Amino acid sequence: MKRVDHNKLVRDRIPDIIAAAGDRPTTRVLDRAEYIHELRRKLVEEVGEFNTSNDAEELIDILEVVYAIASRMGIDPIQLEKMRNAKKEKRGGFETKVFLIHTEPRE
Repeated sequence: MKRVDHNKLVRDRIPDIIAAAGDRPTTRVLDRAEYIHELRRKLVEEVGEFNTSNDAEELIDILEVVYAIASRMGIDPIQLEKMRNAKKEKRGGFETKVFLIHTEPRE
C-alpha cells in the first residue's frame, strides 16, 4: 500500500485507531502557534464537510473544534455557553429566519 499524506490536526485517538487497523501513523506534537493555526484550519475543514454532507456528526466535530479554540482562549464550555446565551439575549438568535436585504440612511 502506498503512503497517504494527511498533514492535518486530528482527534487524539486517531493515531491509535489507525495503528489498530494495521497502518503506521507518523505524528508530531504541534507547538502553541501551530496548534492555534491548525485549529482554525480544522474549523474551516469541518464547516466545509458539514456544508457538503449536511450530517449532524459534522456539527459535533465543529463543536469540538470550537471548544478547543475557546479553551486556548481561557474559556471553558460552560462559560462559552453563558456568553452565547448573553449574546442571544442581547441580539437574538436565528430562529425567526430574518434575512436583511438592505438598509438606507434616515433622511
